[in-house]
Order: sequence, then structure tokens, then C-alpha cells
Amino acid sequence: MTAIAPSLSLEAFLQQPERKPYQEYIEGQIIPKPMPQGRHSRIQQKLITAINAVTEPDKIALALPELRCSFGDRSLVPDIAVFSWARIPLTENGEIGDRFNAAPDWTIEILSPEQSSTRVASNILYCLAAESEMGWLIDPKERLVQVFDGDRRIISIEQEGDRLPTPNFAQSLNLSLGTLWNWLKLA
Repeated sequence: MTAIAPSLSLEAFLQQPERKPYQEYIEGQIIPKPMPQGRHSRIQQKLITAINAVTEPDKIALALPELRCSFGDRSLVPDIAVFSWARIPLTENGEIGDRFNAAPDWTIEILSPEQSSTRVASNILYCLAAESEMGWLIDPKERLVQVFDGDRRIISIEQEGDRLPTPNFAQSLNLSLGTLWNWLKLA
């Protein structure tokens, strides 16, 4: 994806109406995200359900799809943004807020075929620098997950029997790489 020539500040960018495909604002550049396709959407759907099943009932964390997170000089739209319960912005009457002006505690990206893995990895590293606990880069084509930890170390999970590491607050999520790929099978 190529960047659209910058003509707006971050504040002006955030005042524009949302459009699809979503756009991210990165250091003065507006970069469109590709529209999700089948495998991307299926993994996103199942992973959000799995994370929320173990974190939402006890008000530990909440996983949200395509949530705009604006902080520093960027406004990112991770495929899945997971926020610990205490960091979810609330309205005056206790409902979930609309604006998330912080990095997620756990950022998850699912690589689309036309997406740059280096751009996506850069966004994950930016989140980690802003105190995210963990980031995942899921690559359905290569059949691997790269896990970025808080120290910005990267490990590649490639064996289907391997358990996917999770942030401390989601340790009860027991998910293997094979389970992730099995979600793609409908037969």
C-alpha cells in the first residue's frame, strides 16, 4: 500500500469521518489498510471470541476488532486491539468510550496478501515502545505467527503443536498454532 501525500495534522486527520478501507496516520503520512479477506476475517473473528471468552467474564481485558488507537504521532487500526479492563476509556455513564488514545496492551495483526510485513511489524514495535505488553503478527500464507514481547524480541512460532505465548493477563488462553490454522477449515 502506498501512502497518500500528507496534508493534515494528526488532529485534523482524526476529525475526518471514518472510511473503508481504514486509513492509518503514521508520522505525517496517511496509509490505507487493505480490506480483510476470507482467511483474515475468519482468524480475526475466532481469535476475538477466544480471547474474550477467557478475559471478559472476569473483567480482565477486552478484545476489539479494527479499533482506532491514537497515540504519539500515529493513529493505528490494529486488526485486534486488546485492552486491559482498567485501561478501557469510559463515558460519564460507564459505557465504553469511543476514543482510545493509547496503545493496546496486546496488538494483533493478521497479514493480508498485499500488505507489507515490515510496515505491520513497525506498527507493532511502535505499540511496544508505547508500553504494549505484546504483539502478534499472524501470517496465514507462511503459516506462522511472529510474537513480539515487551523487550521487542521476536520469536516465530511455526510448529502446529506449539502453544502461542500470550500476555500475562491472558495466560488462561491456551491456544496452539494448529488450532489457529484449523479455524480456517470449514469441512
